[in-house]
Amino acid sequence: MKKRLPWLLSILLLIGIYVYPPPTKDAVDLYSGSDKDRIKGLASFRQIPTKTITSQGYDWRYLSLGNGPKTILFLHGMTGGYDFWWQQMNTFKANYRVISVTYPPVDNLPDLGKGIVDILDKEDVRTAIVVGSSLGGYLTQYLLAAYPQRVEKAVLGNTFPQNDILEEKNATKIAAATWLPAWAVMNSLRKNLYDQVLPASENDPLAEAQLLENTYGRMSKAQFLARYHCVVDKFRPVDGKQTKVPLLIFESDNDPLVSPDLRTKLKQYYVTARVHTFHHKGHFPYLNARDEYNTALQSFLSQ
Repeated sequence: MKKRLPWLLSILLLIGIYVYPPPTKDAVDLYSGSDKDRIKGLASFRQIPTKTITSQGYDWRYLSLGNGPKTILFLHGMTGGYDFWWQQMNTFKANYRVISVTYPPVDNLPDLGKGIVDILDKEDVRTAIVVGSSLGGYLTQYLLAAYPQRVEKAVLGNTFPQNDILEEKNATKIAAATWLPAWAVMNSLRKNLYDQVLPASENDPLAEAQLLENTYGRMSKAQFLARYHCVVDKFRPVDGKQTKVPLLIFESDNDPLVSPDLRTKLKQYYVTARVHTFHHKGHFPYLNARDEYNTALQSFLSQ
């Protein structure tokens, strides 16, 4: 028994290290900016009650505001949530109905798309202006292909066309992340934010607080991995030269997560799309370049 005890202790220690949960921190506590009205605005927005629908075996959390004649559906990226769009929803709810969703750990585009459509059906929305960013922009392209009758206009923000580049680049990292404990995955994601994403986003304190919060318990490892698998999922897109749905491409000239090559391929595929380029605003211009983002979006909506 004495000989076995060190082994048992070692096994228990390893199990404890693996299951140790990531620390949790709130965006309000992570915010380091001098303009406290920004973080107060987020905190106030989060007081608005959300709704829940069950679809594809998961509970989907979403928020619906406003009662305008047209609906804007906001779709976030891999490290986002419904409240990442709070600055847009607060602005556009006066004249539109606005809906934003947090994805559960759904790991394929068909199920992700079906969940989105189920929310539109529950809210009695026949067609929507779909505004997506990153994974949300890729999901928007899927909705254009799978549910063209539900998309009135589409914004493909800081996103990419169907490709093999992202999977080839990240396959080894994701394979390792599958087996690593959640805290290690979130530590790695946090390092990438500090090294690449936040500097490209002007080290904006609001973007920093919301993005870091996701690595501190607001997003689970299961959600992160599922969203990655949606990023590399394949589908047959619409004909980019023939689609009659009005399109707008948002891109940033220093986006650290979408390479210049992928940005070029996106514009070459969707040749009918208008293009708005943010200069030195990074991957999350709707967070750190709110005024420019909202103005460009309003211009497209008024087209």
